[in-house]
Amino acid sequence: MGSPDFRVGGRIFATLASQSQGYGNLMLTPEQRAAFVGELPDVFVPVAGGWGRSGATHIRLASATVDVLSGALRTAWRLGLEKNAKSPQKKRTADIPKAIAPGRKKRRAPVL
Repeated sequence: MGSPDFRVGGRIFATLASQSQGYGNLMLTPEQRAAFVGELPDVFVPVAGGWGRSGATHIRLASATVDVLSGALRTAWRLGLEKNAKSPQKKRTADIPKAIAPGRKKRRAPVL
């Protein structure tokens, strides 16, 4: 979507989509977000809207220490790993070369 993102198993766990406003974004559970915001409200801010209801969280990059940022990233990364273990993402047909994509006939070289 035009901004750096960080993935585990094809799933985004953090982005810099709001970097121009001074934020990074973390994909957390609503419970994890509540704990982070409750502990450090000057660093963590809930994302508004649907993403926020799912646990997406802004982290104020200028206010976060290296330890806080690395801990928060590790939490989001682990959540991404857990989600992948529960429901592995299917490979999209577009990611597979056309010659071997499921449901497509293999093309043969023309006989000369």
